[in-house]
Formats: sequence, C-alpha cells, structure tokens
Amino acid sequence: MADPTEKKVIYSTQLAIDLRGMYEYGEETFGEEAAFSFISQVLLKIDLLSFQYLAHPECRYLSTKSRMYRNIILGSYLIIYRITAERIEVLSALHGSRFTSSSARTIRKIKI
Repeated sequence: MADPTEKKVIYSTQLAIDLRGMYEYGEETFGEEAAFSFISQVLLKIDLLSFQYLAHPECRYLSTKSRMYRNIILGSYLIIYRITAERIEVLSALHGSRFTSSSARTIRKIKI
C-alpha cells in the first residue's frame, strides 16, 4: 500500500519546453555533459516531490492561504509546482532573472 502522504507527480507541457530550453542553453554554454548533468539533477528533485512536496518553501510570488504554490531553487532556476488534493503538478522551470509578476500570473493559469 502506498504512503498516504505520497502523491503522484504530473508534468506540464510548459515544463517540458522549459527543460528543453535549459538543456540547449547549458549545452551551448557549458557543454553537453554539464547540461545533461544539470537536467538530471532537476529531474531527480522533481521525482522526489512525490513524498517531499512540503519540504520546499512557498513561492513568494504566488502566495495563497493554502500555500499550494511552492518552488525548488536549484542554482539560478526556480522550479514551480502546485500541490492539489490528488497530485503534485510541476508547472514551470524558469531562470530567476526571468521570473516576474507577469510570469507568475501566467504560471498560475497553467492547466494540466
């Protein structure tokens, strides 16, 4: 039987686009091996969310009473996810310098 606090992790289409962009930038800037290593770290952090979803802080740009929007900080990147009753929805991964109040509104609207 699964742990009652364990939740299924679901990825958005936007996250796939963001990860591809992160990889391409990393490959051009640091090389293929470094880009692959970084994306592997990101995916590991995301996979651990199934049972560690409360370990990360609330996203201060998307605050709610329920604290449903949280972020993982990995290097200069913010990985934004939403906690629902049934699952964890990983919404986007953005470079911290690109995260603005308008991008926060866009992330809030992402449907899975």
